[in-house]
Amino acid sequence: MEKLARDDEGQLITRSQRGDVEAFNRLILHYQPIMYSTIFRLLGNYDSAADVTQDAFIAAFRAIRTYRGGSSFRAWLLRIGTNMACDYWRKVQRHPTSSLETLIENDEPHTTNMLGTLTNTNPEENPEEKILSQELQRLIQAGLMQLPLEQRNALILCDIQGSSYEEIAQITQTTLGTVRSRISRGRARLREFLQQHKELLPKDYRLTNSN
Repeated sequence: MEKLARDDEGQLITRSQRGDVEAFNRLILHYQPIMYSTIFRLLGNYDSAADVTQDAFIAAFRAIRTYRGGSSFRAWLLRIGTNMACDYWRKVQRHPTSSLETLIENDEPHTTNMLGTLTNTNPEENPEEKILSQELQRLIQAGLMQLPLEQRNALILCDIQGSSYEEIAQITQTTLGTVRSRISRGRARLREFLQQHKELLPKDYRLTNSN
């Protein structure tokens, strides 16, 4: 992913606000991985995530003149992306013909930067480890999809994308207390889900009833 210095990012934002598409494309190159990863984790489907990501960047370009720099640009973009992903998810839920089962895929997710260190299984070591890693990715994604949307969003932003509580509050437009509550409850639910499938977890991270 292309690295941007703060000054360079500010210049690209200013140019984008003047309608410079090339400048905005550079911002897209920088932020597309985290935007797509976050949206995929919310929706669980590659194609839907790609479509929503594209729509989110289009919406961001149209609205970029409203960005005033009061929060990080990353938070501003992720607010647009996660809002659109959540709207998409709610739309799917309202229309049973678009089955949630078909929306959620079983393939290995594109990103391997998962919750904590659960995915540090070094799949390159041998085929068995690779299979374990793939199964673990599917398991964690399945667990995320069991969470209420708000908890899922907060947990993805915190434990997968590494956002601070303050940044998550900006992205979700909620209070710090709400963010803490959603993350705490989401972690507890995900832990309970993983406990039911602990045979698939690496030995060092298998949960016990005392956890």
